[in-house]
Amino acid sequence: MKLVHYWLPGQGGAWGVADAEGALRQVGTDAGSGGAFLAALLQWPDPIAVLRSAAAAGSEGPSLDMLQDAPPDPHRPHLLAPLDLQEVWAAGVTYLRSKIARMEESEGAARFYDLIYDADRPELFFKGTASRVSGPGAPVRIREDARWNVPEPEVALLLTPAMRIVGYTVCNDVSSRDIEGENPLYLPQAKVYRQCCGLGPVILLEEEPRDHREFEVRLDITRGGSVAFEGKTSTSQMKRTFADLAGWLGKDNVFAQGAFLSTGTGLVPGDEFTLQAGDRVDITVEGVGTLSNPVVQG
Repeated sequence: MKLVHYWLPGQGGAWGVADAEGALRQVGTDAGSGGAFLAALLQWPDPIAVLRSAAAAGSEGPSLDMLQDAPPDPHRPHLLAPLDLQEVWAAGVTYLRSKIARMEESEGAARFYDLIYDADRPELFFKGTASRVSGPGAPVRIREDARWNVPEPEVALLLTPAMRIVGYTVCNDVSSRDIEGENPLYLPQAKVYRQCCGLGPVILLEEEPRDHREFEVRLDITRGGSVAFEGKTSTSQMKRTFADLAGWLGKDNVFAQGAFLSTGTGLVPGDEFTLQAGDRVDITVEGVGTLSNPVVQG
């Protein structure tokens, strides 16, 4: 079962549940929930059971295929980023490839990335709120004051206020590698800015949470109609489990509306590659879907 956030002309944002065939049943609206449908859902002890009941009584919505094929346009139904009041956080250096890349890019601080990979405490950082997050088809941004920008394809966890994993989506943790590499204290500027994060296309719900799940993650970047970069990895290559990362995020912290936690990347383009305005980034997580975003700058 997949939870879908989408736009309906004349109505605004709506939420629906899609079955395995992509048939959609509407279960709520942004207007009817004061823009907090997902936040309210996550308060329930069993959000998935609540959705099943709502879907049984809900009205038929547009098909998931139709929404995925539609670019953002207020006059047409289309997908939205699947969040409302949640913060988005992210983890770093959770794959060996990420550790190596961070050490290569860093000017004098490589040892810190080496240490964090083997430490008990993970690297966790704030990524954004809904105002900084782009949904499917909407642009992600590369900073004007950076010369080395990359996408970071990741699996993001949907967490309840109790830090229980209830679902998964795709995240593009766009990063300015030269800014972070110049000084680790510049991390917030390298990570947090307008349109710095892509999220979607849907949330894959899980009734029986597991400590970890194996997902294949694929990254495709096209430029001028040609492939500029492609690669794939698997969450089986992660140093840490999903449950471990969620547990650390919840220590001495409160997420009353729930949260998204992006779990790090194992796909890092080489040092010679940087995103350019006009590129398109496609990130596919097996079983969840493909998040596609054009790249803008300036």
